[in-house]
Parts: sequence; structure tokens; C-alpha cells
Amino acid sequence: MASTARYHHGDLHATLLQEANRLLNEQGIEGLSLRKLAERAGVSRTAPYHHFKDKNALLCALATQAFGQLDEMIQRQLERGAKENIQDFVREYLRYATEHPEQYELMFGRTLWKSGQPSDELKAVAYRSFRHYAEGLGRLLQGRLPANTDPLRVAQASWATIHGLCRLVIDGIYVNRVDMEAVSEQAVALIMAALKPAKND
Repeated sequence: MASTARYHHGDLHATLLQEANRLLNEQGIEGLSLRKLAERAGVSRTAPYHHFKDKNALLCALATQAFGQLDEMIQRQLERGAKENIQDFVREYLRYATEHPEQYELMFGRTLWKSGQPSDELKAVAYRSFRHYAEGLGRLLQGRLPANTDPLRVAQASWATIHGLCRLVIDGIYVNRVDMEAVSEQAVALIMAALKPAKND
């Protein structure tokens, strides 16, 4: 009854996304459907279709929301351009990925990017978040890059490293969380050490 009241007040969209995230955590991508979502939200079976034309649209909305959270994290952690910020960012990124594995799979997995049809809104926020990461990292590495080093390639390689650490945990290959955080710190240290210009530059 409360959900129906929220619908009449015009925020059913937010309620549906909240319940969809809960269903996603409980039953995974395959277990999520608009029918189950309607039941969970306490609305008619047709109500979700006024907000999401199909399951792909719902999944895109969830991934868009998650990328928005990631983008906020990137800007908050990298805005000052200090070495400590990149380490804090890696820790928080790893924590988010391992605590929200289904959302992370939607953000970076083949469900939407290869097998589905990513929405324009999803593509925009995904690319924007990486651009903010590249810009933040560029500020951090200003004056550190060896000659002829492309800052964009450095950003791509470092993001791939962080993503790889997350996948090792999410996929169950490496399950010791404490060790993974230590590995992430070592990865950042190696990246920073490799980027120090040679003394004769």
C-alpha cells in the first residue's frame, strides 16, 4: 500500500530502482524481471513498463545509477591530486565492486555491452566517469611521466589493473579481501614508481 502511495506522489521510478537493486543482489541478473519487480514494489504488473520498456532498459538504468556513484567517487577521491587520493580511490573502488558484485557485473560485463543494448544515457555516464578518472590521474601524475608517455594510455592501463583486481575477488579466484587490499596498494606503488622520470631526463 505504501508503494502505491509513493507511485501517486510521482516517485515510483526511484522506488522501482531501489527494489530492483535489492532483487539484483538477491537473485542476480537472470533472476530479475519486471514482473518480480512489480510484485516487490506492490504495484500492478504494467506499472514498471511506464518507466522501463523492457528488462534491458531496466538493467541499463541500474548500471547508469551505479556509474553515477562511481563517477562521484572518482571526483571526490581524485580532485586534490595527491598520491594518497589514488590509493584511497583504489580501496573504495575495490570495496564497492566486491560489496556490489551484481551491479559491477552490469557496469562492465557482457550482459549490456556485448549481449544487450546499452542506452545512450549509460554510455554517456560510463565514458564520462572514465574521462574524469583520466583527468584526475593526469593531475596526479603531472611532471612525473617519462618523455613520450601518453597520459591516456596510463589511465587505461591503471584502470585495467584495478578492474582485474576486482574480477579476481568477484569471480572467486582470490577470496582473501585483506590480501587483495595489500595487493592493490602494491599495484599503486609500482605504477607510481614506474612513472618517475629518469634522473637524466
